[in-house]
Amino acid sequence: MSVAFTKEESAETAAETLLPDRAISPHPNLVTEAGLKALEAQMQEARVAYEAAAGVEDVNEKRRQQAGPLRDVRYLSERLRTAQLMPEPVSNEIVAFGSTVTFSRDDGRVQKYRIVGEDEADPKAGSISYVAPVARILMGKAVGDVVTVGDQELEVVAIS
Repeated sequence: MSVAFTKEESAETAAETLLPDRAISPHPNLVTEAGLKALEAQMQEARVAYEAAAGVEDVNEKRRQQAGPLRDVRYLSERLRTAQLMPEPVSNEIVAFGSTVTFSRDDGRVQKYRIVGEDEADPKAGSISYVAPVARILMGKAVGDVVTVGDQELEVVAIS
């Protein structure tokens, strides 16, 4: 049936419930143990939110409230299905997935990040994705190594 023959409210509700899927990264879904647990917790939260919305009596409101959690469940299901749990680094000699690396920039700033999976990356909290340009360049480097990122030089100061 054409939207022209539906109540305006129903057309608006339909648009609100057809949320686009969250983009799935083309990169391998590497995760730390904490990252895997976080994905599992997020999945549980999305399921609880979806089930809570199921109790709403108004059909349009139910669809509206279930749309976000349903999209999250689809995304998280795929991320959990493809998750590759990575072991903790065996050494602090070189930068690896799961390492915390401290580096200095040629402008004097010193930064410290843990290299983690894409879903758990949060630069403000001190973690970056292993596919981030800085992480890619630092992987495999040792203390004292200098790398160039764009027009800046970074020196690895510490690995933990």
